[in-house]
Amino acid sequence: MMLYRKLGQTGERVSILGFGCMRLPVFNEKPEMIDQEKAAQLLHYAIDSGINYIDTAYPYHKGRSESFLGDALKDGYREMVYIATKLPSWDIKSREDMDIYLEEQLRKLNTDHIDFYLVHSLNSDYWKNLTELGLFDFLDSAIDDGRIKYAGFSFHDDNETFREIVDAYSWSLCQIQYNIVDEYYQAGKDGLFYAADKGLGIVIMEPMRGGCLAEMVPGDIRKVWDSCDVQRSPAQWCLEYLWDYKEVDVVLSGMSNIKQLEMNLKAAENGYSGLLTTEERNIISKVGDMYRTKLAVDCGGCRYCLPCPVGVNIPLNFKYLNNASIFNNIEMTRKNYINHLGNERKASKCTGCGQCESRCPQHIPIIKTLQKVVDVLEK
Repeated sequence: MMLYRKLGQTGERVSILGFGCMRLPVFNEKPEMIDQEKAAQLLHYAIDSGINYIDTAYPYHKGRSESFLGDALKDGYREMVYIATKLPSWDIKSREDMDIYLEEQLRKLNTDHIDFYLVHSLNSDYWKNLTELGLFDFLDSAIDDGRIKYAGFSFHDDNETFREIVDAYSWSLCQIQYNIVDEYYQAGKDGLFYAADKGLGIVIMEPMRGGCLAEMVPGDIRKVWDSCDVQRSPAQWCLEYLWDYKEVDVVLSGMSNIKQLEMNLKAAENGYSGLLTTEERNIISKVGDMYRTKLAVDCGGCRYCLPCPVGVNIPLNFKYLNNASIFNNIEMTRKNYINHLGNERKASKCTGCGQCESRCPQHIPIIKTLQKVVDVLEK
C-alpha cells in the first residue's frame, strides 16, 4: 500500500514515491520518440498503485514530455494526481516570457491549472536574471488567477545561494538533488533541513544518481550492502535512506519500465521515517564514504566556474567523469555523456582560456581535468 506525507505547509497529501517523466520508454533510444502506448501503461499502473505526484518539465524528452502527459491523463486520471512542471529559467528574457511559457505548458498538459509550478534548475545566474525581470510578480499573479496552485523551485548551485533563494519568497516547495553520495553536494543535508524548517515541502531528485547507484554497483560496495542482516537491493537502500528523513516528502524516480516501477512500489510500502536502525545508518554512511573516495574530481557543483565563454558545462562534464570513476562502466557513462551534453557543452569545446580556474573555490585544474574528460569519454 502506498504511503503519503503532507507536502510542507501546503497540507496536500502526496505519495512518498513520485513519478518522474524524464526517462519514459522511447523508440530507438531517442528521447524525443516516446513510446506513447508503453509510457501510458506505465503511468497508469503507477497512478492505479497510488502514486499521485507526477513530475515533468518543459525540456524533458526534448519538449515532448508535457504533451505526452496531457494526453495520458485523460479519462479521469488528471483528477487523481498532482502535476508538477517547471518554468525553463534559461529561456526567460522578459517578464512576458514567463506568461508565454506557462500558457503553452497549460495547453500541452491539457489542464486549466498546474498544482506545483517550479522555477527550473535555479543557480545564481538564473536567479539574478529572473528576479530582475519580475519573477515574484509573475508567481503571485499566476497563483491569484488560479493558473498555478503552489510555487516552488528546483535547484543546482551552492548552499549559500540555496539559502538566499529559500528566504526570498514564500515558496511552498523545493526540489533538490540528494542521495547517499551527495549529502554535501549543492543544497546538501544542511539545505534540506533549512528549507524544511522554513515550512517548504521537500522533493528529492536523483535518489540513485540517474540509476547508477542501483545498476552499476562496484563489488566492494556490494559486499558492504550484503553484510547487513536485513537484505535490500541497492535501489531499496537508496530509497529507504531518503524516506528515513521525516523532512523528505516525495522522492522522484524516472522509471522506464514495469520492473523498475514494481521494485520502487514495493520499497515504498516500507518507506516510514525513522525506520532504519543505527547499524543500517552506519552501513549507509560507510557506503557513501566509499563512493566519495572513488571520485575522480572533487567538484561540488557550485558553478562558480560558469559561464564559460564558449559554453562548456564544466560541472556536468565533471559529473560524468566522476560517474565513470565511481561505477567503472565507461560504455554506459560515455553513452549518457553524449546524450546529455550534446555537441555544444562537451569538454572538447574548451579553448583553454583559463577564466574558470581563477573562479574555482576548490582550485581544481579545470583545463587539465576537462582534457581527462575528453580522453575518457570522447575518444
